[in-house]
Amino acid sequence: MTVAANRRIRTVVQVLENMCMRGSVECDSVILSDFAQLCVIPLRDGCDVLDVIGKRLRAAP
Repeated sequence: MTVAANRRIRTVVQVLENMCMRGSVECDSVILSDFAQLCVIPLRDGCDVLDVIGKRLRAAP
């Protein structure tokens, strides 16, 4: 479970880092909106998984 969350978060981070290194990225707001949505989905999934793991660890005796 943590491997999947880690992969999702690292993938989004890698994509965003690659975009930052490109210099100027020119595109319209629709493309940026779609790209942001594409990044949000795996990032949210990964964070949700980590939240569940954190709750289980806190509840463990």
